[in-house]
Amino acid sequence: MKKQKTKPNFIHIFLMLGTLAVFLPGCGKSEEIKPLPIPVSETVKEEEKLPPDTILQPEDFSPENLLNGIPIIGERAEKNGLFQSYLTGEWKDVSVAKRRPFAVMIPNNKAALPQYGLSQASVIFEAPVEWRMTRLLAIVEDYDDLDRIGPIRSARDYYMYEAIGKEAIFCHYGLTVLYCSPLLNSDRIDNVSAPVEGVERSADEAYKRISRPGYSFEFTAYMVTDGYSKAVTRLGYETHYSSNFTPQFVFAAEYTRAEYADHPDAVMIRPGGTTNNRSGYGDAKPYFEYNEDDKLYYRFEFGGKHIDEMNNQQLAFSNVVFQYTYGEVRDPNDYLIFQMHDNTRPVKIFTNGKVIDGTWERTKDGEPARYYDIDGYEIVLNQGKTWICLIWDEYSEYAEYE
Repeated sequence: MKKQKTKPNFIHIFLMLGTLAVFLPGCGKSEEIKPLPIPVSETVKEEEKLPPDTILQPEDFSPENLLNGIPIIGERAEKNGLFQSYLTGEWKDVSVAKRRPFAVMIPNNKAALPQYGLSQASVIFEAPVEWRMTRLLAIVEDYDDLDRIGPIRSARDYYMYEAIGKEAIFCHYGLTVLYCSPLLNSDRIDNVSAPVEGVERSADEAYKRISRPGYSFEFTAYMVTDGYSKAVTRLGYETHYSSNFTPQFVFAAEYTRAEYADHPDAVMIRPGGTTNNRSGYGDAKPYFEYNEDDKLYYRFEFGGKHIDEMNNQQLAFSNVVFQYTYGEVRDPNDYLIFQMHDNTRPVKIFTNGKVIDGTWERTKDGEPARYYDIDGYEIVLNQGKTWICLIWDEYSEYAEYE
């Protein structure tokens, strides 16, 4: 899967302050770039199932099952009631892996911590919001044993575009009415919304208040998953991915790893550096520390481990992404806007203790950002969870790794 090479598009996009302007798909592009089909990867017959600690090498695969020398998951097929997740690449129950996930807004300011249920997310998207902190979009496909998740906060339109690209059902409690209502109430995004101003079709059954003594009222709203499922049924949403669904990630094949041995080491990752700054990440000062033993990046913020209240587990990820983009302050309230559609903007992928430089591209609402290396090949991730940090290019100097 090598993309067609084009010249970078460096056209600056100006927005009218305080308007409803959004960044349109394909703006300023002379042609649309579509990824080539993923080749079918080799599979192991059930009767030839290998031990779980087996590691296959690229030479064990035929050339058509390699992407830039790395064995990958290609065309997926159900096996014994299991299917490889589009979000993690891991084998999961087919009822989970083929089901549309939900994408839920989670606050990340210190006064809201700890959050509940974040360890169940397959993907977490983090971006700056007003007054320069970050907010999270937790994308969850495996929620059958999850009673609730939260606390839940209000929507911003750039998170909505992230959910649309993954065909996720968007969930939130509140919104910036001026900037979000036109998209939220259109037929472009399925949503399970709390009954607040600016929402035309609400789902009160999906949300409830949880007693949290000592916490502000704004941090007591949670989404209950049984209520969510009832709301999805009542609202008539399709529960499975569409026939033209485009997965965002390319994953290494089973029994293999994308090692990137010739790339620089990256074992400490800081999206906002270590100093106070206006990047959005300067408040919590989050960082990810790589563990060589289990090949995971462990998340820290506010000077300690980032813990899920549900199980007291520290959040950990196989892949971390720095997705750089253009952004602006859109009004005197410091509400922000970011370009969610573009081509040839920088990206850094962190996996297996290494960093891979490249670009991200997205041309349509209904398709996600795709990640390409400097030679134009899609970057292969290792199987497991992924954390995406949206990096405001004006503050990119603070993003660092070692």
